[in-house]
Amino acid sequence: MADSAIDVRPIAGAIGAEVHGLDLRRELSAATIAAIRRAWLEHCVIFFRDQPLAPGELLGFAKRFGEIVEYPFIKGIDGFPEIIPVIKLEHEKTNFGGIWHSDTSYLDEPPMATMLIAREVPAKGGDTLFANTYLAYEALSEGMQRLLDGLIAVNSSRKADASRTREDRVKDMQRTDAKPEYVGEHPVVRTHPETGRKALYVNVAHTLRFKDMSEAESAPLLAYLIEQQTRPEFTCRFQWRVGSIAFWDNRCTQHNPVNDYHGYRRVMHRITLAGDRPQ
Repeated sequence: MADSAIDVRPIAGAIGAEVHGLDLRRELSAATIAAIRRAWLEHCVIFFRDQPLAPGELLGFAKRFGEIVEYPFIKGIDGFPEIIPVIKLEHEKTNFGGIWHSDTSYLDEPPMATMLIAREVPAKGGDTLFANTYLAYEALSEGMQRLLDGLIAVNSSRKADASRTREDRVKDMQRTDAKPEYVGEHPVVRTHPETGRKALYVNVAHTLRFKDMSEAESAPLLAYLIEQQTRPEFTCRFQWRVGSIAFWDNRCTQHNPVNDYHGYRRVMHRITLAGDRPQ
């Protein structure tokens, strides 16, 4: 297979594809990186199997797609502050980020993308769900789209449902420079800067309310939009193996790691890529 040729196999009707035919430990040509990016933009999240990348190799691959940014709350792994461990231990009941969300949407400039590699996986369970928020927006009525186009969402890092999912890791790996709270205000409907498509940009983990409205006033519409985004026909489910990589676009997806593996250990390494202010 030529270096720039990749084998892209969709895994669901709405979102997600596996990319085959590559060894990511090799130096990939600019043409191959461009082909990967096209697949990523088309399918919103792409997956690679059987890629035993060392941390430095993972970091090198991620840097071909953008600038690396550090996660605000948790320290990185030894020698690689840009790579954070996403861990659930055998005795723990809560999994890191175990709720539908788009990563760190409470930042002024949320990340463009996230790359996650599996280091240890449970004997069963531990899959991740992904949802296509383009389709969630496009399926709304024209009247609802007009209503949403002018709304701004207020997102907070302290929303309880989300902050509880990182408590186990913050206990022993907290960054000393983390702020008590991050708050970001972003359009409810954002336009993807590369594709030009519109996507819903609220989530149950971080969105508190609409700007200039109370939480009580915002709650009914937010609840409807949150349910809309995760309708089964807009989603896919990915089953991890050691060496599997997921690379998703935070501008048009949400994800939810399923917490169904109590008593087992799951260890992943995560990198985030810099984005811009949602428009």
